[in-house]
Order: sequence, then structure tokens, then C-alpha cells
Amino acid sequence: MKPLGTGDPLRLGPYRLTGMLGAGGMGQVYLGRDARGQLAAVKVLRPELAHEPEMAQRFLREAQAAQAVRSDGVARVLAVRMEGGRPWIATEFLAGPTLDQAVEKYGPLDEPTVRALGAPLVRTLLDIHGAGLVHRDLKPSNIVLTSRGPRIIDFGIARPEHGLTLTTTGQSLATPGYAAPEQVLGRRTGPAGDVFSLGVVLAYAAGGRPVYQGGHVAAVQYQVVHGEPDLDAVPETIRVLMTPCLDKEPGQRPALDAVARELAPPRGADRAWRTGPLAEDIARREAGAKRMATLPGDEASGPSRRRLIGGLAAGGAVLVAGGGAGAWWLLRGDDSQADKRPWAAKPLAHYEEGNAPAPLWGPVDTGVSDPGDEITPIPVHDLVVVAAAGRRLGAYGVRDGAERWTSTESGLTGRPLVLSDDTVLIADSRGAVRALGAADGKERWAAPRADAATLLAVDDTAVYLATRTGRLRAVSLSSRTMLWTAPSPVKLSGPHSAAGVAARGRLVVHGSDGRAVALDTRSGRTAWGPRVYGPGAVAPLIDGDTVHLGGKSLTALTLATGERKWAHPGTGDLGWGAPALHDGVVYAVDGTDLHARRAETGAAEWMVTVGSETHPLDPPVAEGRSVWVGVDSTGSSGIVAADTREGRIAWPYSQGRDGAWRLAGADNRVFLLQAGQLTAMPVL
Repeated sequence: MKPLGTGDPLRLGPYRLTGMLGAGGMGQVYLGRDARGQLAAVKVLRPELAHEPEMAQRFLREAQAAQAVRSDGVARVLAVRMEGGRPWIATEFLAGPTLDQAVEKYGPLDEPTVRALGAPLVRTLLDIHGAGLVHRDLKPSNIVLTSRGPRIIDFGIARPEHGLTLTTTGQSLATPGYAAPEQVLGRRTGPAGDVFSLGVVLAYAAGGRPVYQGGHVAAVQYQVVHGEPDLDAVPETIRVLMTPCLDKEPGQRPALDAVARELAPPRGADRAWRTGPLAEDIARREAGAKRMATLPGDEASGPSRRRLIGGLAAGGAVLVAGGGAGAWWLLRGDDSQADKRPWAAKPLAHYEEGNAPAPLWGPVDTGVSDPGDEITPIPVHDLVVVAAAGRRLGAYGVRDGAERWTSTESGLTGRPLVLSDDTVLIADSRGAVRALGAADGKERWAAPRADAATLLAVDDTAVYLATRTGRLRAVSLSSRTMLWTAPSPVKLSGPHSAAGVAARGRLVVHGSDGRAVALDTRSGRTAWGPRVYGPGAVAPLIDGDTVHLGGKSLTALTLATGERKWAHPGTGDLGWGAPALHDGVVYAVDGTDLHARRAETGAAEWMVTVGSETHPLDPPVAEGRSVWVGVDSTGSSGIVAADTREGRIAWPYSQGRDGAWRLAGADNRVFLLQAGQLTAMPVL
């Protein structure tokens, strides 16, 4: 969750807004809390759309559709109002994983659980149809699993049974691979369309993968209309139930009453929502929501508000489960709450200036001898992930450096990305994107047709990558299909390959040619740039509505438009390295000096000489009250740690070896990797 920014409302009706959960195509979604402590997802129409009658009507129609359904199987609408010329909708805040999250994390559901899932979904669809509506966008990410069973969300494109499709020819608001053939073709879509979507959803839940796939959206839609579903992974007992639902002809699909009879779950099948790993996941999220609802104080200003925003930003990560017309936002598991991280180290209370403290553990030999095969350490939960021999990944416990696992997949390449607190994404030499479980290194899923050369960034919807043919591509995290592919406006390969980051609807890429560009994450179209910022690729950094770039200048730009907020020229040929951010301060190296500047204004906090002649372009690591920088002076290579409270060098550190350093920090530790040796250091 992001803190509220300039122009964001502070209160809507009875709800004090505590932060922005995200933004969809039509509106922003905020977390709201009323005086009783009740949480709500408050969706507000974008200001630029508020004066367009068609958009405002569609926005309100979403609320009216949801209000018309009297069912325990949908998210309740709490309020619908117009304020300041902008309509807003407050809905029940559901704490639980979506079906696609659950399948990705825990694998396909067994037959009793599929039946326990399907039976209440059928009842809810009967309630929706009984209200004279067709949902028209039933999919795994629109189904939230709670301790009381599944709940259907997002009525953004629901229509009366007698209505035609909302879109014009050639457009489709529904998700490819889940919408019925008649909906894909722009024809009238009745209740039988929801039966088709239900069949696809349950087949996905039982088989663990989408039944309609293709290299791009049009290919998926072609398969829905003309091809046959891939049901090979679906158990036979479920397959025979779902196949009639997937008939191309609406009139040949069974009625929901008949589906309900066939899906009747065995006694006790709904225990999946109460016991086992999935139930524990649900319970963690519900506990997190309960804690937020009981936070003390309801003032809309001062420190209490900042604490609430900071706490949620640290531990209340969210996932958009619908996007487009309807954005619904869910708590991710609260393992990342500070009080739920028992593996966190204690910071140093005192230190002797100039003398590095003893490592917490290490150095540990990772088995990687070729520096070109090393990656920057990746802290994930209570592990740190690094490259292992054979172009594999390996993980070590953050507390003791003990080896936990080595992946079975070899030929992994490029920089990994952390999808969540439990999943790591990595490309392989064949161009596939692979998702590995952080706990055991086992493959969770793969996108074999991604043609990935380098992974650039990931958000809640997609992983963004550079292809082996030099293009930019977005691959859906839920369907593993290509969302879009676009020619790259910047050079992607080179001695320092392109670096990227994605947030708030923008993918920012800094190319190896020194140019930076921002693309719309939904379409792949260029939003701003490309513009030259430096001699080579430097990893960009997004903070709220601002993107920070190194290069010839240390620059802060408005993320949406690329408008410059502030800039400070660098010195020498290299200029500024990549920036790091901690507690509202940007840290970056320019020439021989480490600088600390206020993120909002660029004003200088302090500067200290670290003695680097050819500083790395990697960002510093800010952890606790210290910031760490790799230095490569003539004849030596080491690390310098600075005390951020006083703006002075705390200590240098070296292992007496040559080679570049790779640094990462988390939970009051800094992980140092050099020449295959991994070390954990304490922080201030």
C-alpha cells in the first residue's frame, strides 16, 4: 500500500482513508476505516473520467449490480455516494487469497475441495441470475477464498440478462480464456456464459493450469471460439462434469441447477477453508485485517497516520484481483509484519569507528566460481537466495547461513525477481520464465513460451521482460500468457543490460544506451521518453508517484508523465550510480562521494567520501541506520558502511579478495557476496 499523495482525498463519507491500495483503469482504490474500525475498499472514479457521462454511468452500474444481488457469496456494497463531483463505492474488505493465488501457492485442489468450491459458486451464480444479471467476468482472480467459503467479486462488466455486450466490435473487457465464445464474438451473453466461465474456473482449480492458452490474447480467444480445451491435467471425475459446461453452443450447456446436482460435495469437504495450509493462509490474512481494524486512534493527521501507513506498507501488501472496470484489493499474508519476523537480527547498539564488527555468519562458499554467474543476493522471508553451481539457485538461512536447498532446474540465467514472500521468478537459457517456491526451491509454474532473455520487473499482474529478440513483453502471472509485446524504445542488451521497475501502471526501463523510457503496463505503449540520462543502464527506483534515476544527473521524475521534479548533475564520466531509498532519503554515489538527499525535494542531508575511483553502478544498501557501498579502488576491493545518523564513515570491510561485490539488505542484516563467498553482517 502506498501513502496518500498530493490530491488524494483524506476522507470520503464515514471513511478515513489511510493509503492507496492501487489504481485500475477507471479509478483509484483506497483503504478506508470508519469510526467503528470497519475496513472498506473505497473505489473512486478517476478525476479525468468523472465528467464523462458514459464512464460515470458504468462506474455506478458496477455498484448497482452488486447491490442488486442478495447473496452471502458476493462482496457486500457498503456505500455508494457522490462527493466533490466524483462518485465512489465502498465495498466489504475481504481478507483472503484469490483462487489463482491459492492454486499458484498450494497447487491444484483435490476433488472434494473442487466440489466444495464449485457448489457455493453455483449457488452464488444462481443468486446473481435471480437478480436479473449476468456476471460475465468469472475467473480465478475474481474469486476470494475466505474462512466462510468462496466469494465472487467485481461486477464491473455485469449486465442485465437481456442486455447486449458493453463493448464495441473488436473490444473485450472480459479476461481471455475465461469468457464464453459468444462473449468473445461480441454477441448477446446470457446465464449460459457464466456456466462456461464456471467450467473453465473449476477445470483450472482441478488441473492447476488454464485450459485455453496461446502466445497472445488473440490466440487465446481463437482457442476459446474454435479450439478445444486442454483438460489433460484435470482428473477424470471432474473432467466429465466440466466438459458439457465448455460447449461452444450456449444452448447445449447444462443449467446451473443440473451442475449443482453433479457437483454435490461429500460431507466435510469444506474443511479446506478451516484446516490445512490454505486455511492457515486465510487465517493469517484475516488476523491481519482484524489488527488493522483495531488500530488505536482515528485522527487524520500527525504521527498516528504516518504509523498506520508505514505499518501497512511494510506488511499489508495487496494484489489487484480484477483491474479494469473493477478493482478489488486483498491483504497479502501478514508474515511480513515486523512482529511476525522472528528471524530478524538485532541492530548494533554501539560500534568502534573504523573497525568493522564480526560477521553474523560466513563467509559461506556458494560453489560459484565464475563471477559472471553470480547474482545479487535476494532476501526472501527467512532465506537469502543466490546463484548456485550449474546455473541453479540456492538458498541459505538468514540466521545461520545453513544451506536450505538447491534448485533442480539448471540453466537459469539473469537476475531473479521476488514475486511475493514465497516465490522467486527466474528465466532459463531456453527463454522460459520459471516460478520457484522460496521455501523449497521447487518449481511452482512456468511460462515456457515467454522467450525471456532478462527479467526486468514484476507487479501484481505481470512479469515484464526483455525477449531474446530485443523486444519488451508482459506475461500474465495468472494465465502465463503474453499480455503484450512491444518494440523496445531503448537498447536492452550490452555490458550492463537494461534495468527496470514497475508500479502504478508504469514500467520504467533504463536501457544500456543510457536512455530511460516509461511504458503503460496495460498496453505496452510508450507513456514518456525515451530520454538520455547517462552513459549506461542504471536501475531506476519508484517511490509512490516518483521515479528516481541515476546517470548524468540524480533525477526525480513524476512517474505518470515523466515531468522533472528535481535534478542534481553528477561529476566525471560515470555520473551517479543507481539510487536507494530509506526513510524518505535517497542514497546514491557520485564520483568518490556517497550522498544523502531528501527524496521529496532533493535537498542535501550529508555527503561523505568513500574513496572509490570507479564506483559500481549498483545502488547502495540502506538497512537500519547504516548505508553500505561497494568500492573498487586501485589494487583493492571492499565495502564501506556509513552511519546515516551522523553522515560519516562507520567502518570499511574487506575479505582480502579481488572481485566485484554484490550487496542486499533485509531484517537488520546486510548480505555481502564476492567471489562466491556469502557473508551476513550486522547493521546499526
